[in-house]
Amino acid sequence: MAKKKPITAQIKLQIPAGSANPAPPVGPALGQHGVNIMQFCKAFNDATKDKEGIILPVVISVYQDKSFDFIVKTPPASVLIKRAANLAKASSAPGKETAGEISMDNIEEIAKQKMPDLNASDLDSARKIIMGTAKSMGIKVV
Repeated sequence: MAKKKPITAQIKLQIPAGSANPAPPVGPALGQHGVNIMQFCKAFNDATKDKEGIILPVVISVYQDKSFDFIVKTPPASVLIKRAANLAKASSAPGKETAGEISMDNIEEIAKQKMPDLNASDLDSARKIIMGTAKSMGIKVV
């Protein structure tokens, strides 16, 4: 078993899939830790080119020798909910005004997709989390 390199930093960013570039927020976040920014951008864009246009959270681990690796997470629930409800943005006054509607089938689909990143033990719990997110966005579940 290979000896693990000590991690000096862990950077969390949200980047549109397939379009990472050295401009902010990527460049400054990685530059201050001495990471090769272009190398990260190429690796991220190659890994996410099939999900073009979706904002993806990424966790970048920077090691002592300035090398790095990264884990791409599933898209935020709010992005998936807005996409399923065909909305550009959520309600500005959730609870008072409804921005749109989403079906239980869509909720279940989103819950299955988000399952690896959610703090839920089963699909029913994941559905409740997604329904809560939709409610907080002013989107009615039908």
